[in-house]
Amino acid sequence: MPATSSPSSSPQRAPRAAKRPAADAYRPVLGRLPILEVSPVVENGAWPAKAFAGEVVPFSAVAFREGHDLIGVELLLTSPSGTSIRRRMSPVNPGTDSWCTTALLDEHGTWRFHVEAWADDVATWWHAATIKVPAGIDVDLMLAMGAELLERAADACGTADEAAWLRDEATTLTKGRRPATARLDALDEHGVLDYLTSNPLRSLVTESREYEVLAERERAGVASWYEYFPRSVGAVRHEDGSWSSGTFRTAESRLRDIAAMGFDVVYLPPIHPIGRAYRKGPNNSLEAGENDPGSPWAIGSAEGGHDAIHPELGTEADFRHFVAAARKEGLEVALDLALQASPDHPWVREHPEWFTRLPDGSIAYAENPPKKYQDIYPINFDNDPKGIRAEVLRIVRLWMRRGIRIFRVDNPHTKPVAFWEWLIHTVNAQEPDAVFLAEAFTRPAVMRTLAKAGFQQSYSYFTWRNTKEELEEFLDSISHETDAFMRPNLFVNTPDILTEYLQFGGRGAFKVRAAIAATAAPLWGVYSGYELFESVARAGAEEYVDNEKFEYRPRDFAAAEARGDSLAPYLTMLNAVRRAHPALRQLRNLRLQASDDEAVLVYSKLLPAEFTGTGAADAVIVVANVDPHAVRETLVRLDLPSIGLEPGSRYDVTDAVTGQTWSWGEVNYVRLDPFNEPVHILSVNNPT
Repeated sequence: MPATSSPSSSPQRAPRAAKRPAADAYRPVLGRLPILEVSPVVENGAWPAKAFAGEVVPFSAVAFREGHDLIGVELLLTSPSGTSIRRRMSPVNPGTDSWCTTALLDEHGTWRFHVEAWADDVATWWHAATIKVPAGIDVDLMLAMGAELLERAADACGTADEAAWLRDEATTLTKGRRPATARLDALDEHGVLDYLTSNPLRSLVTESREYEVLAERERAGVASWYEYFPRSVGAVRHEDGSWSSGTFRTAESRLRDIAAMGFDVVYLPPIHPIGRAYRKGPNNSLEAGENDPGSPWAIGSAEGGHDAIHPELGTEADFRHFVAAARKEGLEVALDLALQASPDHPWVREHPEWFTRLPDGSIAYAENPPKKYQDIYPINFDNDPKGIRAEVLRIVRLWMRRGIRIFRVDNPHTKPVAFWEWLIHTVNAQEPDAVFLAEAFTRPAVMRTLAKAGFQQSYSYFTWRNTKEELEEFLDSISHETDAFMRPNLFVNTPDILTEYLQFGGRGAFKVRAAIAATAAPLWGVYSGYELFESVARAGAEEYVDNEKFEYRPRDFAAAEARGDSLAPYLTMLNAVRRAHPALRQLRNLRLQASDDEAVLVYSKLLPAEFTGTGAADAVIVVANVDPHAVRETLVRLDLPSIGLEPGSRYDVTDAVTGQTWSWGEVNYVRLDPFNEPVHILSVNNPT
């Protein structure tokens, strides 16, 4: 039956129509010449776009005018020190009105930029004149129009000699005795057109709004990471089953070897006291034995919390000595920042309001169904946000005073993004060299928002992208879709991640993943043991069996290398190639190429000569067989201009893996054997 209302009930009101703004209140969006889709821009300028000092950044926009008249477009950059730079933008993708240029951001700090478009009167006239004059149409009119433009240019030029030259050319154009077409051609022959291209006549000048690009220190965008547990290095198991933990002093013994492999960041999992309550045993078992060290991520005990050092690792003086020893080897230390607590953490006693209390009176422990982490209490950031912010900021600044400038943040997606935005910007306001890496394997929107909000680096889905199709989509996305705000750090493995590709792919799989990670992105990393081809997983999981998170894992790297049973020489080669090729230290220059095989991935990177610092362009081609179980033979098809060569060129390529050199062209045969060498890393000789 129809609904009724009682006489006392309030009548339903119709929605109120939106009030139309007064005509004089409207603020036009467009200038005289439309300038749209300016890039790199993050959320319409809500946050600055990302770059690092030394990065070559592409800038683009869509700009046009009505009708057929031609326009010019320029990028106007202001460096952090106040230097103004103009770069002419070129049309790309005909029919789209898209314009692009690249610029080297060589200063650390905030760059400001906008795009300027103008009516290019000379180019419009020249286009019409070169059609009409040879056809005998409006000849005198076209020459007169050209002379007027030259007079305008003379009035605007910087020197008297240039003005006199342009006026002479204007007179010759209209009053010369040579045929009209010859007088027109003389403008090109005499360099007038080149001069007016470099010093254009601008009318209807229109500017976009101003945007920002934050160029952070190079390590924020270029680094090779190596992760290891200091407690495992030098750990000794005794006959009674007890262990003596490794220490910072024993862990220093690995630094020289790590540096020798070419890594420049050593990342340490949490080094704080570990709780006893609900301590996990081997392979994440619920019961720990007397000699089990527990998970470093279960932070806090009677010995202290996030500001303390596990007593078995050493003292604060030992830690500072470790940081100094790393620095002597050219290494920077990154420390884990895991905002959670074991049940024994001092916070649980001193600030119980920082945790979630369940109806039965217990504190909620961490869960990621079906996984349960009874040894870890997550923090509730909404109960005392002011107090929590003050404490975390204190901790970060404490470790910075102890020599840390890079923080790998554990599971930031389980904390409010607004908190991270506040923390990172607060820290960077005083310490602009601080770098935060987000370990957030989560939904794309969350990962991307964390990056936009300030995280300088991000873990990514790379470990789970293994087929050619998956990798092409992934590499194109990180280099051209999210590059304005997200810097992916391509770790090949972690203590938590041992993919099926590595479990069952054999040694060729380890080479393939490392080669792609090291060449596709300026940031990459490995977790200790990768060089030993560790590939045995806990049953039914993508985690290592006998996981180092829960026990000591001393390794004999030297013996493996002496047996020829180590990937260390290959990793060393990869990092050497990265240092030798500036093109590989860029992200946005990656270009996918083609092959005829569904398992052969091909991509290239080019850095033009003006940006390399050597006076020569740098081009690298990577060809990878991503099938670790079979030899693949196929044809590789290259777009030569994308690697700095003219179509149809012949050129030499040298493989960094084998040292062999071949003569290549547009179409090239390759044979890649996963049981020998599954990847070519080819330097192109003499690209333009």
